[in-house]
Amino acid sequence: MQGIHFVVDDHNEHIAVLIDLTKYGELWEDFYDSLIASERQNEPRESLTEVRQQLIQQGKLTAHD
Repeated sequence: MQGIHFVVDDHNEHIAVLIDLTKYGELWEDFYDSLIASERQNEPRESLTEVRQQLIQQGKLTAHD
């Protein structure tokens, strides 16, 4: 596949991939976002109400926003 190059070890096993970002940059961003989301799926969540209260306490949001 043009723009995709595999890096192999001494046993010819694929160990990495080089991606031409000028050709596949958008696709890479989607792939990377998916990896990050997967990595964070078990992190604790905060409700919108909790986040709003934190922002108000930090002075970054007013109660009327």
